[in-house]
Amino acid sequence: MIKNFKIIVEYDGTQYAGWQRQKESLTIQGEIEKAISKMTDQHVTLHGSGRTDAGVHALGQVANFSCDTRLTPDIFFKGLNSILPNDIVIKSCEQKDERFHARFSAKSKIYNYRILNQILPSAINRNYIWFINKKLHYDAMHEATDHIIGSHDFKSFENTGSPRNSTIRNVISAKFLEKESNLLVFEIEANGFLKFMVRNLVGTLVYVGLQKITPDEFKQILLSKNRKLAAPTAPPQGLFLMQVKY
Repeated sequence: MIKNFKIIVEYDGTQYAGWQRQKESLTIQGEIEKAISKMTDQHVTLHGSGRTDAGVHALGQVANFSCDTRLTPDIFFKGLNSILPNDIVIKSCEQKDERFHARFSAKSKIYNYRILNQILPSAINRNYIWFINKKLHYDAMHEATDHIIGSHDFKSFENTGSPRNSTIRNVISAKFLEKESNLLVFEIEANGFLKFMVRNLVGTLVYVGLQKITPDEFKQILLSKNRKLAAPTAPPQGLFLMQVKY
């Protein structure tokens, strides 16, 4: 009997070349597919809600796979967690109808980007934050963030290399959260994201915080649809896929 399974995955992306399967590199998709195949003795294709890049993490990545099996979600849940390396964890597994697709059924995604803004770096958290030792002006960053909420053409914040029909995306919410002393978290929810979009937004918002550009200049960069005017891409280790909504 063909069954369609939905899994929610948490992973530390530090040692991986991203989500998408690659022939010569270690990837999240590749490791989970190998584990599923080991349990089912079948070649199985895992469909993720989207690709995360090398070094990017997830607390709530969603994926689905279909296979001819008598195994139950609970067996997959326990079995995969016993096989997978300890930097990949299956948080839940459930059977869905055949129409469910992790990518095409998704309504929105939430990402967090974490910045540590202090004099000294963190030895423990170095793989999970962007360390910036120059003072950031939070008020200006908050002001600039307001400009990206709503439906806009985000071509200025897209890196080349991914197929897409349009560069227009609807940002449902975007804000900076001060989680604790010196830790600044940028949280964004949108109906979809362009390649490197969050990291390019963060990189340019940091330019605002460093007073290299003003919030109004940030708005003009957005309106220009010119990637060359935006700041360099923020490093990958601060980015987390938090949740996918359906």
